[in-house]
Amino acid sequence: VNLRALTSWVGIARLLAVVLSCLAFSLVASTGRFESPYGTWCMFTWCFCFAVTLLVLLLELLDLYPLLPLSWDDFTSAFSMLAALMVFTSSVVFPATFISSPCSSDQCARQAVATTASCLCFLAYATEVSLTRTRPGDISSFLSTVPGLLKVFEAYVACLIFSLLDRYSGEPGLMWCVAVYSLCFIFTLLIIIFTIGRCLTYIACSLEKTLVGYNFLAMLMYLTATVLWPLYSFRGQSRPDSCGTKCWWNKHLGVTFLTIFNLIAYLVDLVFSTRMVF
Repeated sequence: VNLRALTSWVGIARLLAVVLSCLAFSLVASTGRFESPYGTWCMFTWCFCFAVTLLVLLLELLDLYPLLPLSWDDFTSAFSMLAALMVFTSSVVFPATFISSPCSSDQCARQAVATTASCLCFLAYATEVSLTRTRPGDISSFLSTVPGLLKVFEAYVACLIFSLLDRYSGEPGLMWCVAVYSLCFIFTLLIIIFTIGRCLTYIACSLEKTLVGYNFLAMLMYLTATVLWPLYSFRGQSRPDSCGTKCWWNKHLGVTFLTIFNLIAYLVDLVFSTRMVF
């Protein structure tokens, strides 16, 4: 038994994440109000993060993780970053969707406490990311470096873009943007999977320089999408008067901002990757 898995700062952050995510989905489940797609997403996020973090703690406590055919440091770094992003999204989406003002009922109070627990859970995962992030000069695990963490961020933002895509067929400019999102997502996801599975060593070419070239190409592709998506989406069309949460205009606006976020992420990724290589 490796008790340091529970007593170290990283272990304490994981324990807090387990408790807080369990508290969040338990309180929301007790209200019975999570029937919409947004509520289902939030419940899945809390349950998924709870289950995987508990499994990570058990594997490290029993010292079984060296038996797994994967890079454990890369896996835990990627998961903590992914969990932080997922919980942060749920902490914003859930109160915006389910908590109404004024909040005076018992059901609303439980939803508010669940939201607070979710926010604290995000802080726990963010703390874990900060504690496990590779310091300058140490590149023992790629996904714990800034470019590696940005890879997880880029893939997650692409998933958010896919969830908002609507009314893009028939427009060549919009179809090109969707192709950009899809290609960059696939290659970024393959980099993450190959890194965790220790498959990058079998690639014959220079991996570091290949990643720099890919980041540069992805940044240029996202630059074109940043210009073309709003140009073709809002050309001659103003926001409808009755535009609810499922309105196409709001979805296209969300895709616009997420595209800008990923463009910035690929630019920062290119800068840090170039510094690591050269």
